[in-house]
Amino acid sequence: MKKQRKRPAQKKAQAPQPSQTATKKTDRRDLLRNGVLIGGIVAVGGFFTANTVMATITEHDLTRVGQGVPTVVQVHDPQCPSCQDLQREARAAMEAFDDTTLQYAVANITSELGATFANRYGAPHITLLLFDGAGELRGTLNGVRGRDELETAFTRLVASSR
Repeated sequence: MKKQRKRPAQKKAQAPQPSQTATKKTDRRDLLRNGVLIGGIVAVGGFFTANTVMATITEHDLTRVGQGVPTVVQVHDPQCPSCQDLQREARAAMEAFDDTTLQYAVANITSELGATFANRYGAPHITLLLFDGAGELRGTLNGVRGRDELETAFTRLVASSR
């Protein structure tokens, strides 16, 4: 009798390796769609950044004092936590007024212009200087105050400036 030879075992089908999988080809539509999405995100980010920069520039413009609108000027040190607290409360109180009724400005004492302005009025940081429309100093508030107290003081300033 003849010996039968065993047939070699058939290999089981193996899952393709990651390197063997077909990659999706990127077409023009995908590139265009992704470009439009990225462009939109960049445009929106640029818009908000530009608005923030313009608001900061306007806020630091001390030449607005005495230009016909009462102005609150905060003598501010950006590294001071109490100054940041006062700024947050002052901005919240300013929401009750529009720019034609009352303005808010910042004299940053780390800049030469801000330090000169603060020295002219003998004001330390954590201070709000209240000016009428003619640029006359009408009041000084030292230390952190709550938004309700600040809103009351600002309302009095506006009323006295009419």
